[in-house]
Amino acid sequence: MKRVHYIHNYLLNPQHPVTVNLIGAGGTGSQVLTNLARLDVTLRALNHPGLFVTVYDPDIVTEANIGRQLFGWSDIGLNKAQCLVTRINNFFGNDWTAIPDLYPVCPKDVRKNNLANITITCTDNVKSRMNLWKVLKAIQESDYTNHGTPIYWLDFGNSQSSGQVVLGTVPRKIKQPESHLYETVSSLKVVTRLVRYSKVKDNDSGPSCSLAEALEKQDLFINSTLAQLGCNLLWKMFRHGMIEHQGLYLNLATMKVNPVSV
Repeated sequence: MKRVHYIHNYLLNPQHPVTVNLIGAGGTGSQVLTNLARLDVTLRALNHPGLFVTVYDPDIVTEANIGRQLFGWSDIGLNKAQCLVTRINNFFGNDWTAIPDLYPVCPKDVRKNNLANITITCTDNVKSRMNLWKVLKAIQESDYTNHGTPIYWLDFGNSQSSGQVVLGTVPRKIKQPESHLYETVSSLKVVTRLVRYSKVKDNDSGPSCSLAEALEKQDLFINSTLAQLGCNLLWKMFRHGMIEHQGLYLNLATMKVNPVSV
């Protein structure tokens, strides 16, 4: 029997826009933000309230970012999050928010406005993922769901020419309807439980300070390809209300994509 995960009903029938925290606005994050804007427009056309996105990134745009990330020469010196969100808001008429800082790393530092229904990480180090999971799993579960209830965590990670996208559930279980056609799955492993990060070195996962050096560590189209595939998973969640896969592994060198079943 096919295994599926039915999406939390709040995301499908909310009274307000679904809140999204995008952590990291670099190579992958800049691409993901553009895709989120397109997803928002499409959802609104389908009579859904759409998305409200908050972007976190303390970094500024440098010359090395131009070409591999969605920045131009006139953006040099600007904060990445503020630069991208301003551009998206002007282009699509949104009122999304940019926070030119790191996402809180300790549960005691997290405020209500730091929480979102969907958290998306596009960072280039392991520690940030471990810290985020400490924050998310410390949130007390409640029967009441609103715009500040963490429900899903979508993580993007990559090396030079390969990467993965993993969607996990923050609550221990998400209520599933009875089904005679499918085996329903109420919990999806988050990336820190699916990937053995204890064997990953942080200095292997980050970009360099020049474009030429950066391309030695992250190929030109790995970020944009991963962003498209990962955001397609989000689209399936909203469009169909159920998913058969919670992520994927991508290898651009061999041109292979392997899905991760729920």
